Amino acid sequence: MKKTSTKLLSVLAAGVIMASAFAGCGGNSSSTASGDNSSNAGSSNTSAFDTSKSLSVITREQGSGTRDAFVELTGVLVKDGDTKKDTTRTDAVTVNGTEAVITNVKGNDAAIGYISLGSLNDSVKALKVEDVDATAENVKSGEYKISRPFNIAYKGDLSGVAKDFVDYILSSDGQAVISKEGYVSVSENAAYAGTKPEGKITVAGSSSVSPVMEKLIEAYKQINTKAEIELQTSDSSAGMQSALEGTCDIGMASRELKDTETALTSTTIAKDGIAVIVNTNNTTENLTMDQVKAIYTGEAKVWSDITK
Repeated sequence: MKKTSTKLLSVLAAGVIMASAFAGCGGNSSSTASGDNSSNAGSSNTSAFDTSKSLSVITREQGSGTRDAFVELTGVLVKDGDTKKDTTRTDAVTVNGTEAVITNVKGNDAAIGYISLGSLNDSVKALKVEDVDATAENVKSGEYKISRPFNIAYKGDLSGVAKDFVDYILSSDGQAVISKEGYVSVSENAAYAGTKPEGKITVAGSSSVSPVMEKLIEAYKQINTKAEIELQTSDSSAGMQSALEGTCDIGMASRELKDTETALTSTTIAKDGIAVIVNTNNTTENLTMDQVKAIYTGEAKVWSDITK
């Protein structure tokens, strides 16, 4: 009887130990799951977007070629005969340059802006427009509707380094640089076979064209080490004015030339999309052209106005 009792106690003790062990495992498993759920909840909270927030609309400065093209293509620019009126909402935050737009959108989850497609990075999110992704391929095919030309312009005839540099840009070598940087090439010319002259020129204008122009200058100077090219970044209107005044050899514009600039000779060097961007926390994925217009004219006040 004593042996049986001792054996029974040993079995019971072992059972208690095993139950405790299972309880411990269950506790750890529950804790881990709880931790995962907490983490997931946190992630969900981070990605959740409050559509009752007021739209924080970011636009470019007057004179920006990107703004000129954007308002015209989206219908924010109202035309009445020869009269044109930019109806961008009065409470829009106006900033100078592409990077300033990205910075503002990145730092505000209720913000929306627009930038050159070639300047897009992972710090912000590009929206589809009319169910079409903002990509170079869709710009080239014409499916993505918010696109514009990158133009260079000059007064009179080009010579020396200026002419040779333009020949390089339009050659297959220069167009390869443009494609590599995420823009759409426009020329099917042969490879560069220039004279590589010595000299200095100045290229000035659009902050949207400037990034790809910088890459073109770098590539050209590797071929023609005798050339010196100064790049001055401002906006399209300033670039065209500098070309007209002769204070730069080549002006840059991220739009078509205006009637007041027709004394210049213009050449399209690339095509570019204008990406409509939002904060990465914003759950919006697609807008129609009418919704983009409503946002920028002030018809839409809060995000729920366009996410219904």
